[in-house]
Amino acid sequence: MTVGTQMQQAIAGVQSAAATMKTFALQTEDKQAKQEFQQLAQTLDDTLQRLQQRQQYIEQQEPQYKQQ
Repeated sequence: MTVGTQMQQAIAGVQSAAATMKTFALQTEDKQAKQEFQQLAQTLDDTLQRLQQRQQYIEQQEPQYKQQ
């Protein structure tokens, strides 16, 4: 498995986790839980952005890892 493929899988996993936290936040009526889910979603969104930036860097440095 290439670095590019592994990075894409990591990005997909974080996207899925963020979407799940956002869904939980919308579904719960517990204010504390809602806030915690929203904070987790924000943290995951921040992580996602960093991973995507890293993926772009990898693709610039090593074109063979670029996703088709």
